[in-house]
Amino acid sequence: MTTTRRAALAAPLLALPLAARAQSWRPPGQTRIIVPAAAGGTTDIMARILAQFLQPRWNIPVVVENRAGAGGTIGTLEMVRARPDGTTLMLGNIGPQAIAYALFRNMPYRAEQILPIAGTIAGPNVLVVNPSVPANSVAELAALLRAQPGRIPYASTGVGQSTHLSPVLMLQMLDAQAIHVPHRGSAPAQVDLLAGNVAFMIDNLTGIMGHIQSGRVRALAVTSRERNAMLPDVPAMRETMPELANYEVNTWFGLFGPAGLPPAAVTSLNAEVAALVALPETQRRFAELGGFAMQGSAEEFAAFVRSETAKWAEVIRKEGLQLDAG
Repeated sequence: MTTTRRAALAAPLLALPLAARAQSWRPPGQTRIIVPAAAGGTTDIMARILAQFLQPRWNIPVVVENRAGAGGTIGTLEMVRARPDGTTLMLGNIGPQAIAYALFRNMPYRAEQILPIAGTIAGPNVLVVNPSVPANSVAELAALLRAQPGRIPYASTGVGQSTHLSPVLMLQMLDAQAIHVPHRGSAPAQVDLLAGNVAFMIDNLTGIMGHIQSGRVRALAVTSRERNAMLPDVPAMRETMPELANYEVNTWFGLFGPAGLPPAAVTSLNAEVAALVALPETQRRFAELGGFAMQGSAEEFAAFVRSETAKWAEVIRKEGLQLDAG
């Protein structure tokens, strides 16, 4: 995500109108929202938007605490160990709340210790190539990969990240091989791509949008089920080849609590998030980021998280990928 877009998304929401229907449940005291990631990213920004929204509605302090490290498992474990009274919540994401269960050998928590409450925002990644790569479509890139198995390099923002597993899933579906070149974050991965040291990568749409617009990289497909309004002429991956008909990847973010949280708290918190994402200003900001609001009950969000966990477990199993947490 660019600095400008981060600032736009993080702009205070205190002036926005509040939903008319108040919820009966309130936390018993000051509440913290743990972010299992560093400050400045989408997880952190979503937590701060939610905190700004909840504090005037509850009339109590709502603070955001960043607990980054170990692929998001450090912050998640702190939330798991907290008293389940609603005063400790977590703004989680696809990594520690879905991918991590299969990726890490020594997971410090179990899925049943975490209660999904509500989804917030989801959005696609985008497949881009260096302009020197002789591929103007996914089919042409697939032909190159098949002609040179295990020889064409691609970048990611780190082992086990969405930007790594998105191309892994694509390669599995295409029955093709390529060389993974992991980096510590999006910026160095993009530098390698722009320099032509790697041929392609699948990155967060908003993070690489500037380079797409400038022509420094060429977009071949978005990973979501449908095309994205930010790139209306770029097809969804599933449109491009029969082998990729079932391809769909979105990075996603949501609110979680420790197991044992009272049902009234879950219902109320889900309604609060629904009120936030329904605001026209929130939806406008999500659209600027190329994302969309996640809607539905806590049960529906929990079912979605379970499906994502199973999906990425299969991808990781096929790849033979495992790491140590911490």
